[in-house]
Amino acid sequence: MKYSTYIGIAAALILIIACFMPWAYYPDLDKNFNGFFSEKNSYGRPGKVFVFLAIAHVVLSVIPTVWAKRFNMFLGVLTVAYGVKTFFLFSGCYRGTCPDIKAGLYLVLISCSTLLIAAVLPSMKLKNK
Repeated sequence: MKYSTYIGIAAALILIIACFMPWAYYPDLDKNFNGFFSEKNSYGRPGKVFVFLAIAHVVLSVIPTVWAKRFNMFLGVLTVAYGVKTFFLFSGCYRGTCPDIKAGLYLVLISCSTLLIAAVLPSMKLKNK
């Protein structure tokens, strides 16, 4: 794919921006949670992990070697798995209270999936030996 590097870099930037957006609104607490804030840090800070994985994806996308592309595929799968885990964590109901899911959490899932697709379809020319 000709533009997969650029699409992957754009998806990584969208993932970083989505970490700062509201992910879920909890009506019993009257608070919005995002990638870096949850009440008493009960859900951790998955935004830190997403920012690290997005930066690693950008760096590995730019390196024109086979090992970097293969490791980028591994990081893409890891990012999608962590994104799905985070989606279920932040959108799950507890004690009869269900949070309102905001656009940031959906944007995290979409950008993680786009990162994986861009990593699976790298644009790299191989030399004939």
